[in-house]
Amino acid sequence: MLFSGKDLQKMIVPLFLEQLFVMFVGIADTLVVSYAGEAAVSGVSLVNQFNTIFLYLFTALASGGAVIISQYIGRKDSDNAGKSASQLLMLGTVFSLLLAVLVLAGNEGMLRLLFGRVEDSVMDACVTYLKISAYSYPALAIYNAGAAVYRSLGKTNVTMYISVLSNIVNVVGNVIGVFVLHAGVEGVAWPSLMARMFSAVAITILCFQKKNEVVYQREWIFTWDKVCLRRIWNVAIPNGVENGIFQLVKVALSSIVALFGTYQIAANGVAQSIWSLAALAGVAMGPAFITVIGQCMGNKDTQAADYYLTKLSKITLFLSSAWNLLVFILTPLFLQLYALESQTKQLVIWLVLIHNVFNAVAFPFSGALSNGLRAAGDVKFTMYVSVISTVAGRLFLSYLLGIVLQMGVIGIAVAMVCDWVIRAAIFIWRQKSGKWKAFEVI
Repeated sequence: MLFSGKDLQKMIVPLFLEQLFVMFVGIADTLVVSYAGEAAVSGVSLVNQFNTIFLYLFTALASGGAVIISQYIGRKDSDNAGKSASQLLMLGTVFSLLLAVLVLAGNEGMLRLLFGRVEDSVMDACVTYLKISAYSYPALAIYNAGAAVYRSLGKTNVTMYISVLSNIVNVVGNVIGVFVLHAGVEGVAWPSLMARMFSAVAITILCFQKKNEVVYQREWIFTWDKVCLRRIWNVAIPNGVENGIFQLVKVALSSIVALFGTYQIAANGVAQSIWSLAALAGVAMGPAFITVIGQCMGNKDTQAADYYLTKLSKITLFLSSAWNLLVFILTPLFLQLYALESQTKQLVIWLVLIHNVFNAVAFPFSGALSNGLRAAGDVKFTMYVSVISTVAGRLFLSYLLGIVLQMGVIGIAVAMVCDWVIRAAIFIWRQKSGKWKAFEVI
């Protein structure tokens, strides 16, 4: 199982550009939404926090499918790869429809439980935006299923082009909805739904093309195959649990940050937006690990899998180091866009420095490498390590450093990078131990 440098480049570059484009479009999207009024902005912001939970669930499900599909591709078993892809589409559609029905049935009750007694205008905006968002859950799940197929094939340029077009539809629709139709929160919500539907339809049509090595098979889309679905769940559930715990810890950390002074809260908020940009290189490499290692393990070529785990880790380390350095150099320019006191700006620079140094040297192993281990079937170990490290490391250290030792948001940042270092050390040891080679997922 050989992937040339050119093969890896054709896979990695579109993944990175897709993530970068989505981030910049998100910034433009937020800017347009801000003109819809304060209630609309608040409603969209709060509901997006809620929707993130489901987005992570759909991503976890798609990742489980991608591991299975990649391994069948590596085994040259196109029929079972197509069957697994079809089952993933069916499972994602059914799962997302159930979630959509639940959210539509209990939308306001859920929102009041999560966000308390917000102003009536904000709650009205939340309910409107959530109802329309719920209609898009099936589209999100269907797109993620199709994207898993194309990423498993290494054709990441396809998902990049669809993502670019989808986000253009979203931004243009928002501009029309807000500035032309003056539709408020609905002017923001409907374009998002249309963009997601476009992505779902486009990727599904492509997944039926017979020229591909893996195609959807109609008979398996409407069949409930327990064995195939169990294989997907065995990877998806640990991944979903891990992501769910991580999101809960993020909420808890937000509560801790809220205890600090105003300038620290502001600095943390600005720093997080820059952190998201800095993390792109490491995050974008995750699907590449799943595709390459999954295909190697499907071919039962553990020697090649070991080789590419090391090779991809080195590539991630290089890309992350270069990208984090560039973002840090540009940070003073980013700060010119914010009306902040000099004390706050100085704190932002310190926070970005702490983050970027460790995001460059530790995250490639704590994040991207863990995707490679999952692709090999070592999903429970990565879940246990990530959950324990996130709770006992990040959450406990945040309390200790941030509150007890009164380090404030600096303490939160140090706790975050300690979490990465712990996981990185354990996952490197796990790779070298070779225990991950013994797992079989198909």
